[in-house]
Amino acid sequence: MSKFDRRDFVKATGVAGIAALAGCSGGGSGDGETTTSEDGETSTTSGGSGGETRLSWHAGGTGGTYYPLSNEFKSVIEGHTDYGVQVQSTGASVENVGSLYSGDADFALIQNDIAYFAKNGTGIDAFQDNPIENLRGVATLYPETIHVVTLAESGIETLQDLEGKRVNTGDLGSGTQVDALQILNAVGITQDDFEEQNTSFSQASEQLRNGDVDATFTVGGWPVGAISDLATTEDVRIVPIDGDARAQVKDAASFFADDQIPAGTYSGIDEAVPTVAVQAMIATNAEQPADVVENVSAAIFDNVDELSIKTNFISKASAQDGMSIDLHEGAQAYFG
Repeated sequence: MSKFDRRDFVKATGVAGIAALAGCSGGGSGDGETTTSEDGETSTTSGGSGGETRLSWHAGGTGGTYYPLSNEFKSVIEGHTDYGVQVQSTGASVENVGSLYSGDADFALIQNDIAYFAKNGTGIDAFQDNPIENLRGVATLYPETIHVVTLAESGIETLQDLEGKRVNTGDLGSGTQVDALQILNAVGITQDDFEEQNTSFSQASEQLRNGDVDATFTVGGWPVGAISDLATTEDVRIVPIDGDARAQVKDAASFFADDQIPAGTYSGIDEAVPTVAVQAMIATNAEQPADVVENVSAAIFDNVDELSIKTNFISKASAQDGMSIDLHEGAQAYFG
């Protein structure tokens, strides 16, 4: 697969380019955690025909849902095809779009809202007037729930209470940060109205535990590992997004949908928490061979019973619900 010039990439995609370079330059992922797979292999991109095809699959931080789910996809793909898969921990959606654009990733998990922004060159500064024209969709997976997490003793009970506080909005340039800023802005809180910090989910939870921030945003399918771990040692509160605040958020961005975090999902959270969600999806690039995309799609969606994460949402029947960009021709061949 051809590579794009890195300087042109930075110029073309701004924050996304910088984030992608950080994730694929060999110096570590966007969240400061390991970029190697569990078996320590080095990432390579897919070749053409002949020999084993090596696929680079970019996920997210190890404390979220993208990383463990991607490793389950790795196992299924390797079990039902001749492909080898390298899963890489990254700063997630925006960074992953950059890696798909540059060819450093063959497949990646991203949010459907970020995919739309990237493909259409709109919505956020990283892509404004710089559409990522080679971005292609494969399948949607499950709702990515917005978690606004604080400690029970913080006194933060509503989104409006975040004004003047120290808030971790997720990795710099990530889909989580984009959604967090959109949500806060929708309820009248600008970036000048709070102290923003940016780290991975796991590091954000540590900041909460240590009193270094007052609240964190996490976007991921529940239960998110970093929040589960935090809730085992601390009394946490998940700030609801409901009523007027929910209406304002949905009016500001049509891709947000009603959602809730069920009671008992996290230790100490005994009642369901209303919130909003976007959609997780598998994406690739136009340069990916059609047969590779079709075979990867078939491996995953013909063998959903071999997965253990989000299996109540992931299915062939629902895999085009909320698809926000054009499908790759290989996905079209599989899903019909």
